[in-house]
Amino acid sequence: MSDFDEQGRPEPPMDGDELATLVGFLEFQRATLAWKISGLTADQLARTTARSAMTLGGLVKHLAYVEQQWFHVVLHDREPLEPWASVDWKADYDWDWHTAADHTAEDLVALWQDEVGRSREAVAEALETDGLGQSAKRPPWRDGRVPNLRWILTHMIEEYSRHNGHADLLREAVDGQTGE
Repeated sequence: MSDFDEQGRPEPPMDGDELATLVGFLEFQRATLAWKISGLTADQLARTTARSAMTLGGLVKHLAYVEQQWFHVVLHDREPLEPWASVDWKADYDWDWHTAADHTAEDLVALWQDEVGRSREAVAEALETDGLGQSAKRPPWRDGRVPNLRWILTHMIEEYSRHNGHADLLREAVDGQTGE
């Protein structure tokens, strides 16, 4: 039997093979859509206005954080690097989103690109010693589960997929640019 999150979505297996992992993430995304539309009327489903404090800069800084968190901290059990190490996450859980406006566009893109480069190196390093099924070195979560590298990579695909959808909407609102 599958584990379910607080919204009733089936959690993808953390130690599954390729098929179980891929199907697990697909079912999670399907359940996410079902959760997002549950209880809405036809009028609500037809609305086109979004209300959000989300920005493209915040999204870029958040993805830089997520890259370091999953590949540097969780996969290899390393201490966070700056700017993340000194953040009081309990005081501001969304610090990455809230502080993006304090940076130039060039600084945000460079931060993200640096973290992506570090993540690529972290994956290559891990694959030198073991395959996709290797468990993350970070201690188990409170429920005892430990994600494997396959799960982390798939989760990052999901993370980017979700936020690229946000980026589509945000970019269109900024300058009208639309795309796939």
